[in-house]
Amino acid sequence: MITLFHAPQSRSSRIVWLLEELSVPYEIQPVSIFRPMTGEGLPDPANPHPDKRVPAILHDGALITESVAIVLYLADAIPAAGLAPAPGDPRRGEYLTWIAWYATELEQALFAGLSGALAESPQKQRDHGAVVERLRSALARGHYVMGDAFTSADVLIGSALEFGRHAFPADELLDAYVERCRSRPAAIRGVVLDDKSGLQAAA
Repeated sequence: MITLFHAPQSRSSRIVWLLEELSVPYEIQPVSIFRPMTGEGLPDPANPHPDKRVPAILHDGALITESVAIVLYLADAIPAAGLAPAPGDPRRGEYLTWIAWYATELEQALFAGLSGALAESPQKQRDHGAVVERLRSALARGHYVMGDAFTSADVLIGSALEFGRHAFPADELLDAYVERCRSRPAAIRGVVLDDKSGLQAAA
């Protein structure tokens, strides 16, 4: 059994989506977190995350935290779901590259766009433009970042892009990708479960 420590409408929401894609038994343990953007919420003593943040999972006695680590761990732990090329697969390097790119490039560009920092730095503007072109180039070749095969890299990239869509310019390819990701049956179920966990946390 996998236990997800989860706060609604947070970074752990995409892990609910991932777990639905994996089609394995799991449970959601709602926890409260401090939300810096609003100043609301308090750290939950029941949350095993060392920093009292989300996401965090427990699986077979192991604690895994941070979205990238959880995505890598779960996709490899449940290979039958087909969300990650196996070690030795020629596509493995590209898959790992996209996940690293999400963490090192997309997130920085997203928050630069959201914060207004682009206007202050020509370098950030160039980096932001490069992120958009890299993603557009991939999506011009297929439905997802690795072509027509959906992988757990799309959970990270698709959820981030949906959250911060207005941090990037209007673009039909990006809009179609976001819609494709959020229209997946597992993503739709994830939204419902996210809402339900919010009601549980408020009860």
